Amino acid sequence: MGFIWSLIIGGIIGWLAGLVLGRDIPGGIIGNIIAGFIGAWLGSLVLGDWGPVIGDFYLIPALIGAILIISFIMKSVRRKSS
Repeated sequence: MGFIWSLIIGGIIGWLAGLVLGRDIPGGIIGNIIAGFIGAWLGSLVLGDWGPVIGDFYLIPALIGAILIISFIMKSVRRKSS
């Protein structure tokens, strides 16, 4: 059950990051989950472990990391389509 909970929290973090940026992430739900997981890893690596914890995710660093990941992905997608 812990794995499923992590997938749900990762998806919510990716979705919230997309809302903050005002953009949909490529890949839909799977893209949100991947952005949430990579964002959590990157955020914890750069910002450390602090803030509220849900499902083994530190929410504030994970959200900041996911925002950075999504903005990077969206920049690279725009460059390829131009």
